[in-house]
Amino acid sequence: MSDAIGMLAAVILPLWNIPLIIRIQRRKSSQDVSLWWAVGVWGCLVLMLPAGLHSPDAVFRVFTAANFGLFSLVVLQILRYRV
Repeated sequence: MSDAIGMLAAVILPLWNIPLIIRIQRRKSSQDVSLWWAVGVWGCLVLMLPAGLHSPDAVFRVFTAANFGLFSLVVLQILRYRV
């Protein structure tokens, strides 16, 4: 039961990045999000990616992939309006 709940949370938690992506798109600005923060978090996710994908824990593998993918979209959206 706890594995199923964990898996559900691993999929749902990264989905909270979508409202941020949409907000940046609607406002056509990413000025309220720190570029240093976004790139720092993304860099940490890149460094954690190999360990997360090779983990024997399925919940952690799913969370790692989903979080990396969706947060990468956040960073791309931020960079889109900064560059």
